Amino acid sequence: MSIRIIPQDELGSSEKRTAEAIPPLLFPRLKNLYNRRAERLRELAANNPLGDYLRFAALIAHAQEVVLYDHPLQMDLTARIKAASEQGKPPLDIHVLPRDKHWHKLLHSLIAELKPEMSGPALAVIENLEKASEQELEQMASALFVSDFASVSSDKAPFIWAALSLYWAQMASLIPGKARAEYGEQRQFCPVCGSMPVSSIVQIGTTQGLRYLHCNLCETEWHVVRVKCSNCEQSRDLHYWSLDNEQAAVKAESCGDCGTYLKIMYQEKDPKVEAVADDLASLVLDAAWNRRASPEAQLTRSCSPAKGSKFCSMISGGSCRPFSFL
Repeated sequence: MSIRIIPQDELGSSEKRTAEAIPPLLFPRLKNLYNRRAERLRELAANNPLGDYLRFAALIAHAQEVVLYDHPLQMDLTARIKAASEQGKPPLDIHVLPRDKHWHKLLHSLIAELKPEMSGPALAVIENLEKASEQELEQMASALFVSDFASVSSDKAPFIWAALSLYWAQMASLIPGKARAEYGEQRQFCPVCGSMPVSSIVQIGTTQGLRYLHCNLCETEWHVVRVKCSNCEQSRDLHYWSLDNEQAAVKAESCGDCGTYLKIMYQEKDPKVEAVADDLASLVLDAAWNRRASPEAQLTRSCSPAKGSKFCSMISGGSCRPFSFL
């Protein structure tokens, strides 16, 4: 593990001082998170060729905000944090954590919230999901967690992922106060749930100038130093790509060593940048980078359930691999 979450009472005084110097983890602060995302998506949709899709994503984000407060989650994670710490594993590991039926409730509430806003094919999709059995829902969730996108239709995936993400974010938000984190290497996966980053943000405020990767599932952010590949941790062959100029608020950081790339966003250039919204709104940058990349470059971080097959095909020639959520 790179950043290991350990129980508060097991931290020594020196570890506490280190954790306070540069916070290794920023647990999700869910108050208005989804409303802010929805607002940013609507703003970015105004002059974007993917405007309709961004407005669709904004509807889902707003529904997540409503459902978040309609269905709060109460869960004691103390024992899980202790066990995960002893094993050196993420406490909410997507590959081993038993899923509670709470996420089914979240999904059906999202569907109920979105139904009045949907028509045509989109309405048919959520009505079909509404009728899915618990077993079918669990099979789709398991497939998404192992990037088996062929087993989940791209029109259903955004809704499934939105419910799973909300569930994991609720759990992750219960961790602060019960745990801290320690430093280490190999930080390409979320220390809380083991999922992938959607993008990274160079922040302002109390964490001025620090880069944090944003989890595509549980909304946790974790610190990774700048000018270093977030995937392989090399720094000798990094390149930065933008559509506008060197002062662009959203760039793609690519690595010549491992062939991956990740969006990097600068709050000092645009304080309103948002990890998920600006990633979806800058798909043209993904496509431009791919055209310039070497044939060996692997797009291991470019596509996602939320982006759908249409957009993944635009970027990677039909080969869809995991990356951001909605």
